[in-house]
Amino acid sequence: MMFDKILVVCVGNICRSPSGEYLLKQLLPQKKIASAGVGALIGKPADSMATRVAELKGVSLEHHVAQQLTSELCLEYELILVMEKAHIEAVSKIAPEARGKTMLFGQWVGQKDIPDPYRQSQEAFEYVYCLIDEAAKAWARKL
Repeated sequence: MMFDKILVVCVGNICRSPSGEYLLKQLLPQKKIASAGVGALIGKPADSMATRVAELKGVSLEHHVAQQLTSELCLEYELILVMEKAHIEAVSKIAPEARGKTMLFGQWVGQKDIPDPYRQSQEAFEYVYCLIDEAAKAWARKL
């Protein structure tokens, strides 16, 4: 698998996908990695709790700005990693041609869906961050 351009997708693009994006950037600095949301809170920074939890683990989300997933964006990337099975459908609605290159972020760790911690406790964010971290490391080994 030679994928040099990877797009990480969730819903709002403020919690899960930025965490996944910046973790993958640390693990795969030579690749082009970005994130987007199928229902993005466009222009917003990463969620403050997501930012705090990532910071505790040595990852900065401070430069993140949420963006909407578009068919143009899908064309630009070779691999699209989504957080939940339902997001595969959402991506397909936006860009039907992207379906074949859309995969689950948690695919290699037996984690079908990585739950959305939005507006939940710090513990929820830490749990989700650990899942994303484990999944990112698994992808880094595959890529």
